[in-house]
Amino acid sequence: MRLEDIQNPNQLKGLSNQELNQLAEEIREFLIRNLSVTGGHLAPNLGVVELTLVLHQLFDSPKDKFIWDVGHQAYVHKMLTGRMDKFNTLRQYKGLCGFPKMRESEHDVWETGHSSTSLSAAMGMAIARDIKKEKNHVVAVIGDGALTGGMALEALNHIGHEQKDLIVVLNDNEMSISPNVGALHNHLGKLRTAKQYKWVKEELEYLLHKIPAVGGTLAKTAERVKASLKYLFVSGIFFEELGYTYLGPIDGHSVEELVTCFKQAKRTKGPVLMHVITKKGKGYAPAEADSDSWHGGGPYKIESGEFIKSVDGPQDYKKVFGGVLNELAEKYPEVVAITPAMSSGSGMHGFAQRFPDRFFDVGIAEQHAVTMSAGLATQGLKPICVIYSTFLQRGYDQVVHDVARQNLPVTFAVDRSGFVGADGETHHGVYDIAFLRHLPNMQIMMGKDENEFRNLMYTAMQVDGPTAVRYPRGLGVGVPFDEEPQLIELGTWEVLKEGRKCAILAVGPMVQVALKAAEALSKEGISPTVINARFIKPLDEKMLLTLAEKGMHLITIEEHALAGGFGSAVLEFYSENNVKDIVIERMGVADEFIEHGSVSEQRQEAGLTVEQLIQRVKETYNIDRKAQRA
Repeated sequence: MRLEDIQNPNQLKGLSNQELNQLAEEIREFLIRNLSVTGGHLAPNLGVVELTLVLHQLFDSPKDKFIWDVGHQAYVHKMLTGRMDKFNTLRQYKGLCGFPKMRESEHDVWETGHSSTSLSAAMGMAIARDIKKEKNHVVAVIGDGALTGGMALEALNHIGHEQKDLIVVLNDNEMSISPNVGALHNHLGKLRTAKQYKWVKEELEYLLHKIPAVGGTLAKTAERVKASLKYLFVSGIFFEELGYTYLGPIDGHSVEELVTCFKQAKRTKGPVLMHVITKKGKGYAPAEADSDSWHGGGPYKIESGEFIKSVDGPQDYKKVFGGVLNELAEKYPEVVAITPAMSSGSGMHGFAQRFPDRFFDVGIAEQHAVTMSAGLATQGLKPICVIYSTFLQRGYDQVVHDVARQNLPVTFAVDRSGFVGADGETHHGVYDIAFLRHLPNMQIMMGKDENEFRNLMYTAMQVDGPTAVRYPRGLGVGVPFDEEPQLIELGTWEVLKEGRKCAILAVGPMVQVALKAAEALSKEGISPTVINARFIKPLDEKMLLTLAEKGMHLITIEEHALAGGFGSAVLEFYSENNVKDIVIERMGVADEFIEHGSVSEQRQEAGLTVEQLIQRVKETYNIDRKAQRA
């Protein structure tokens, strides 16, 4: 059977191992060819080709439930469930999502984009199955990186306690995005090298069954021997002690081994953990050699493995941040940097090499990263917790309880604030203002360009309390940097263009949108004021009162949710100060999730373009003119 003939997974039933291996080659060729055009998560998917094929051959999706942790490794699953013809639209606006999506297929039973959620979801489905007295398998596929997440360990413990029939596939490729760290990772390394344990365990169990049951002493002695051998060959046997039947290590690229072990797992009662060893990037030399860079990326040249850059121009913000972080570390010996497995994505490799004793990648453990930062701050250090906005959500309680409540000088470098493009709604950073600004002691800022971002990072070092410095994904504006960083007075905004009647209060990238709109409007004789609202908390209260005294019509614009965002803060200020004769309009992200596509398409959908702002300002001037005529 050829890959192009497969429209649903039932067609895999009855295929020989040789035929599955042939399909695996075709799938890899398809992925390498198609993702060279669209970009996407190549390395994770090349690593799970055989695993996905065997899953769909031996189980009956969607009756049997497959839950993919994080979800970026589900491309092969999508190909086998009737979506191969849509891969030319992968991660494009209104096209195929890069993660499991229920509206796309009945085979996608769980949507995800963040790590460490699969085991909890699988446990919920297994319990529901038993309550409803149904008969089906539940299979969770989780990577060794995601297994370090606290939520995964909580679920692992509960599953072992409840002893529900559930299969956990530990996809062990020794990587998350950045290389994995931690004691659990080291334990898995011991398991990878302990194949002799599996053989000895099986042989010993066979012999024990042959021993006549003469009294209890011999049986107890035999069990003690068995347990001793267990600890001799694999230190700890972490999973079996938690109540799992452990199968492995298994060659994740051997169809034969996978078929044998999955059949055994299906027959086994209670929770089973299948430890599958895979190679991230398998079958494409550049991705095998550097799976970190090839975790997810843009289009590339297949022959050379060279990524295709769309334009040469301003620096990417992650590169700007990496440079600023190095500067700060040189100036302040007490600066330390903490990241939850995003050192590559946030441009921290240079810092890690230059200041290894001051760099801490804690793995996929956002809660730990935040509270560890708080602990460092209590001892006089200057921790910079570098974290994507979407992942900061996962450490929210720790921000509240351990940082803000104790008023500790932790600086959160909030990467990818705003729309992020192809990764879509699971990764947009459009909620952090709302969940941070109401916290006592917290200060929030965002620069209009990369130079001001640098200045705000230096400013944050002077704050004796928690700060969040937001910055977007992608290229900066291309402005020159100040020779020496400039400290900016807290709570002060910047008037970039003086105007009349209407004032645009813009945050971050929306400042450039506001300036372009004002330039276009000036040609029609309309001149709004443009203000760079670089401090979201504290607000520039003096300027807000001045604008009210002038009778300005205000428009706030932010790449953030309207509910609880910057515009809400402005409304609250005027309400609290009993300022009534002022009109405020807010532009931002409505009460909906904006899906994957380009950032420009996402801004268009949210109403945050130059053209849409121009229209809003024109409407404001027309309203004022009608009021004057009346």
